[in-house]
Amino acid sequence: MELHRNSAPIRMRNYGRIVQDMIAYASSLPAGQEREQLELYIAQCMRQRNMVWNRDQESGINRVREDIIRLSDGKLTCDSPAFKALMNPAETTQSKKKK
Repeated sequence: MELHRNSAPIRMRNYGRIVQDMIAYASSLPAGQEREQLELYIAQCMRQRNMVWNRDQESGINRVREDIIRLSDGKLTCDSPAFKALMNPAETTQSKKKK
């Protein structure tokens, strides 16, 4: 059995090749719910990896959003409502407490 690997250089080492490959796959999907969910999952993975890589810096979701757009060459825009809720977690937790 032969293993086919992407031999392209890693563009952002703090995220790794797997995140770069996930972004390439998500870019190839048509717009829809699956693509939005994958964007959200990728953002969460990138945020966690960035916090491990850069412990001294705050890894804000805005930086992750910019990096997703940069790595996908503008194909992923992160405009879904779920992604916007991820960007403002304080608002969602306050609304849950009020209920």
